[in-house]
Amino acid sequence: MKGLQVIMVLMVMLIGLPQMQAQSAATMNAFKQSYAQEKEGKYSDAIKTLKGVYDEKSYELNLRLGWLHYMAGRFSESTTYYQKCIEMYPMAIEPKLGFVYPAAALGSWDKVGNQYKDILAIDPNNTVVNYRVGLMNYGKKDYKSAAKYFEKVLNLYPFDYDSLLMLGWTKYFLGDSAKAKALFNKVLLYSPDDKSAKEGLDLIK
Repeated sequence: MKGLQVIMVLMVMLIGLPQMQAQSAATMNAFKQSYAQEKEGKYSDAIKTLKGVYDEKSYELNLRLGWLHYMAGRFSESTTYYQKCIEMYPMAIEPKLGFVYPAAALGSWDKVGNQYKDILAIDPNNTVVNYRVGLMNYGKKDYKSAAKYFEKVLNLYPFDYDSLLMLGWTKYFLGDSAKAKALFNKVLLYSPDDKSAKEGLDLIK
């Protein structure tokens, strides 16, 4: 009896195998076609192509659709697809970074901040997110908080242009002219004709 059950299971698997292979081939072809359409700026066509093989349980399809909807300016739909990816892989940083683009375009800064917070809980040394959180705090004129995030990036990448420049301005607004001057001069080592660094140095004089 058990032998018969094993044979039945194998038969079902063999019957279903061609269909699975066909679905896989269709998905691969849809991805390939969507890339070509995206390259031509035909985002709506690329979306339609992928929806033809859409499987809500597919991380890759949801991630790709999140990106294409963002590029097409359909920001709300984009966040929906990225959110599905986040729910599938809560520890993944990739969909969280994707989510912030349409969320920022919608002006949903609380949601952007929440995603960055979640990312830093997983990866405290993520330089991209630390820099962006620094920028958000700088924009709020919370220079003390901004400095902590820029400094974290510079501890990992001491000659990072963007962080050197932003920390220079942050220190300037905190009233630490000596540190700001040193940072602006480091920027000039990286970019000798940098207008922003020279402007900062002129203000310190």
